[in-house]
Amino acid sequence: MSRRRRDLLELLDRLTPTIAQLTEAIEQEVEKCPAARRLRTHPGVGPLTALAFVLIIGKADRFQCGKQIASYLGLVPLEKSSGNQRRLGHITKQGSSLLRFLLVEAAQVTARSLPDWRSKYYHLSMRRGRKIAKVAMARKLAVRLYWMMRKEWDYGQLTKFGSYAGKPENRDGVK
Repeated sequence: MSRRRRDLLELLDRLTPTIAQLTEAIEQEVEKCPAARRLRTHPGVGPLTALAFVLIIGKADRFQCGKQIASYLGLVPLEKSSGNQRRLGHITKQGSSLLRFLLVEAAQVTARSLPDWRSKYYHLSMRRGRKIAKVAMARKLAVRLYWMMRKEWDYGQLTKFGSYAGKPENRDGVK
């Protein structure tokens, strides 16, 4: 056991400089990309997630709504319907598995840092389970990042002019 531990620590020591170089390269690429810089302003979204989202999605104008972005990333339930029966299964897993993984990780960090996301996550996890709640929060994050990218807003503007749908005190939109 001690030899194995020593070998693994040596491997970690050799990989640490390489990881630092790659992290620095990602940071430099994010600084070159204004869309990725804007996405980084959202709590929980780091440089890797922001850059991957911008590169994989491409132009935000090619999607018309948040449902299309969720479908493109494979974060929607698989539907197996016949006749009058509608069966919704697990997610479709189409699109980039790397971006899906990054969005789930970023959504977990966001749920830990924002109180309203935390309460939504806990509510979903009690109702549907932790795995489904994580994917639901990742879908919510993907849609938010899409609108930030499409409207060219940072997180401050998103919270100021965000969605007011379904809120009774403001039925006519932003005033």
